[in-house]
Amino acid sequence: MIVVTGAGGPAGQAVVRRLAAEGDTVLAVDVHHHPDIEGVERHAVDLLQPHAVGDLARDVAARYGRADGVVHLVGGWRGAKSFAETSLADWELLHGLLIRTLQHVSLAFDPLLRKSGDGRFVIVSAEVARSPTQGSAAYAAAKAAAEAWTLAMADGYAGTRAAATILVVNALVHDAMRAENPGATFPGHTDVNDLAEIVAGLWEAPAVEINGRRLDLSK
Repeated sequence: MIVVTGAGGPAGQAVVRRLAAEGDTVLAVDVHHHPDIEGVERHAVDLLQPHAVGDLARDVAARYGRADGVVHLVGGWRGAKSFAETSLADWELLHGLLIRTLQHVSLAFDPLLRKSGDGRFVIVSAEVARSPTQGSAAYAAAKAAAEAWTLAMADGYAGTRAAATILVVNALVHDAMRAENPGATFPGHTDVNDLAEIVAGLWEAPAVEINGRRLDLSK
């Protein structure tokens, strides 16, 4: 049983469809109701509310006894033209979306991932976390914090069959973006369907090979 958070976005839908195609039991979680995908259970949960995340984890524990994976795809972006124009309101927003939701989900589901024979926890980060630009201060700092949190989680999985992994992209692209910009080539972007393939393959790799790793998809 795999939980996909941020399942209503293009990346989330691609990952949910790919995992469901594998025959996995998938719980698709988003703050809003999101499109139906055959055979997928949907949950509308505000991941900024720790009690709501705890309720979801307790429900999963009661029904399944474990979680084989959590794919955390809650995202968001804010930027500025220059460092001096950086808005701390943007930081507050990104702190909630990119850090707090991760904290709530990882802490609630860690015990259930440990009960699985091959638990996987996955986030998507951005190359800018390692190479911030002046206009990306808030976003890059939030992504860097999310990476540090996930790597700390991975340290706790050392010597086990569980793994926490960071997938790194420059940016993501999907069919709707291509339809809106038919002449664009989107250099350096990772297609959401390619991302979904990488996610699905994480259960085939030994935990020791992917735990605490930043897998760079930006190339």
